[in-house]
Amino acid sequence: TGIHSFPTRRSSDLALEAYAQSGVPEACLDLQDRYGQNTAFLLWAVWAEEADPARLARGAAVAREWEALAIAPIRAVRRALKAPAPPVDDGAREALREDVKAVELRAERVLMETLEGLEGNSSGGAPALQSLKAASAAWGTPAPDDALAVLAAALR
Repeated sequence: TGIHSFPTRRSSDLALEAYAQSGVPEACLDLQDRYGQNTAFLLWAVWAEEADPARLARGAAVAREWEALAIAPIRAVRRALKAPAPPVDDGAREALREDVKAVELRAERVLMETLEGLEGNSSGGAPALQSLKAASAAWGTPAPDDALAVLAAALR
């Protein structure tokens, strides 16, 4: 089942299901780390079947604000905790890192739930790749089409 299979479900629930699909986590991390994309925003656009530039611009503005306030700082802490930090016990550090990871995922879920509130006037109906291209462009410097196509294919 792909991300479009359950249109009445929340985008954040579908994102969790999407991450369980083969290739989705890797494609999302590639888009995030190599191309500076916000994967929660991209997945929301696919869920909403959104390609309207004005609506995506509003969503991108919301996502940028939330990323700066919550997601990026939490992600920075999680990444900083990846390396050993003597004299802190590695087990304690890794356990804390997992806790921070859970908070990061919660922050992304809050973003997706917030973006759902923008749904009101959406015409929807855009295929996944079209939604991803439009959302990536709204985010800023668009990711390459082939990187977006990898995610679109993994979401089927």
